[in-house]
Amino acid sequence: MKYMTAKEAAEKWNISQRRVAVLCAENRIENAEMLGNMWLIPKDAEKPQDARSLRYFENKKIKPFVKWAGGKGQILDIIKENFPNGFGETIRKYAEPFVGGGAVLFEILANYDLDEIMIADINQELVNSFIVVRDNVEELINLLESMQKEFIPLSTEDRKIYYYNKRELFNDLKQDKSNSMSVALAALFIFLNKTCFNGLYRVNSKGGFNVPMGAYKNPLICDAENLQLISQKLQNVKIVCGDYKESIDFIDENTFVYFDPPYRPLNATSAFTSYNEVVFTDCNQEELAEYINMLNERKAKILLSNSDPKNHNEEDNFFDDLYANYNIKRIEASRMINSKSSGRGKIKELLISNF
Repeated sequence: MKYMTAKEAAEKWNISQRRVAVLCAENRIENAEMLGNMWLIPKDAEKPQDARSLRYFENKKIKPFVKWAGGKGQILDIIKENFPNGFGETIRKYAEPFVGGGAVLFEILANYDLDEIMIADINQELVNSFIVVRDNVEELINLLESMQKEFIPLSTEDRKIYYYNKRELFNDLKQDKSNSMSVALAALFIFLNKTCFNGLYRVNSKGGFNVPMGAYKNPLICDAENLQLISQKLQNVKIVCGDYKESIDFIDENTFVYFDPPYRPLNATSAFTSYNEVVFTDCNQEELAEYINMLNERKAKILLSNSDPKNHNEEDNFFDDLYANYNIKRIEASRMINSKSSGRGKIKELLISNF
């Protein structure tokens, strides 16, 4: 039998050499043998199928591939308890027009077999990353593994040089609207998210990402298994770059819609409004409420998250008045992302529904 090295297999299959070694170690390449510290692979071996068609990952838990301010991991169990009756049975569609990090989406993908799913977000780089994970995950993994291999061994000072070079490249590529740079842009987006301060995504007035490097000892830049599983789960998901109104043609009476818009700031100093160049104001909150009223008339099932103004001011009835005809629950959540540790901790949030 003729053999090839892991490096040769990686070139043949267009995946990383490290990925080939992992596949060998998991016994997913028939007749692969270890000689010393080197894997030898039959020359006629076929590339193992990835997660999109393997049961290997079926019982694995998927998680968001980026950290996102306002992520719902901390209150996911409470949100699940407030899904509408019949979801997954008589209610066969799901829409999430502010997908963010996707914690609720991935919970649904892991546990429900629906007919149609649509997600959207106004952040172009975030949406591009979702599309690349769905359509080009192996190429993405190759780039992320290379960055991880280069970044982790560096000294703190050399890491800063590397990080800021990547940040500058990311901002340059953001200006390139062609599809040819989409995978590279997604890899840089994820790299910066894993290595920047607090996992924040913040831009300046010109749209340039401007978050400094974080102080992580050994960040996991490439979680290949999770990315592959997400890719499998996203195969039939419609992904849209645009604001929440792009969901209008998708949503009907057979749809459960979860809205997680930018939260209304609790006070003047707590605002975090720089996910994009556009600020989400009280007027925007009111426009969203009008849109939700329209969807309510269509008999869609609607669940909305937002901050509770009464954390700061008991007399502030902004959402109580805005959604007076809906069910409003106050739940306890943890604020995890804040530039000051004193700004983190337990806080009340709102869950608003029409059921």
